[in-house]
Amino acid sequence: MNATPLAAPATMRVVTASEWGGPEVLTEARVARPEPGPTEILVRVHAAGLNPVDWKSRATGGFGMWAETPVLGYDVSGVVEAVGLGVTLYAPGDEVFGMPDFPRQAGGYGEYVTGPARHFARKPASLSHVEAAALPLAGLTAWQSLVGTAALRPGQRVLVHAAAGGVGHLAVQIAKARGAYVLGTAGAAKQDFLRSLGVDEPIDYTATDFSEAVRDVDVVLDSVGGDYGTRSLPVLRDGGTLVTLPSPDAAPAGERGIRTGFTLVEPDYAGLLGLVELVETGRLRPVVDTVLPLAEAAKAHELGESGRTRGKIVLTVV
Repeated sequence: MNATPLAAPATMRVVTASEWGGPEVLTEARVARPEPGPTEILVRVHAAGLNPVDWKSRATGGFGMWAETPVLGYDVSGVVEAVGLGVTLYAPGDEVFGMPDFPRQAGGYGEYVTGPARHFARKPASLSHVEAAALPLAGLTAWQSLVGTAALRPGQRVLVHAAAGGVGHLAVQIAKARGAYVLGTAGAAKQDFLRSLGVDEPIDYTATDFSEAVRDVDVVLDSVGGDYGTRSLPVLRDGGTLVTLPSPDAAPAGERGIRTGFTLVEPDYAGLLGLVELVETGRLRPVVDTVLPLAEAAKAHELGESGRTRGKIVLTVV
């Protein structure tokens, strides 16, 4: 009797880093398609968002939590293909978006990803897959910084650095939705964009030293790094909060009762639902600067590293 040949394992297209280095190390490859384990879902990716952690990881290896074929990308939006044991939250055909497994490899630059079901949320009907893919990592970073760490309250004054960027433009909208008065820094060409987001006091950092021009702020969100954290301390009220995405220099802060916090974003189902609620009530909208196909991931990285974009860059996969 002739044996029945085994079916070839399913594969998928991905963009991988052949080594750590410049954008040119990103190449296309085929790898085995993942299968969902218990409490996990398999998502066919329609769009993948880019974040600074992507090009920083490509250059240095990042957190080092990579599979044998390293595949970058954390933000995804797509359609549930299959569900693992115990999953009742979703069914095949549901549209979802999320940031699975961060900071471990999610593999967003590929045709399929798997992850715990509650690392995803249902995609708002008002957002395209491209827009939804722009939201998870930057949106959760802003949400966890302002709502979680800073416990932002109505009437407080918030200074958002790099307010036109991926995290910044979402932070502005979240702060406004929570009733805050928002100041934001950006270059001269982006001042009108800041106003369109709802920034009450746009600050052109190329013409004005914010550390001298601003005072009595309750919360500062610093996604720039360098000396921005230290320079932001004088603008804060005693007892204010400085939230930095790069690690802060907290030495002088305690003298005035200023709280400092370093936010490393984490998967957060409740946070995703909070973002969805803001989207569905018209108070939050991710801005997508550029859309490129997956095959042009290297070009997308070059654009991201230039620092000239407004909002987010997104790769289309399907």
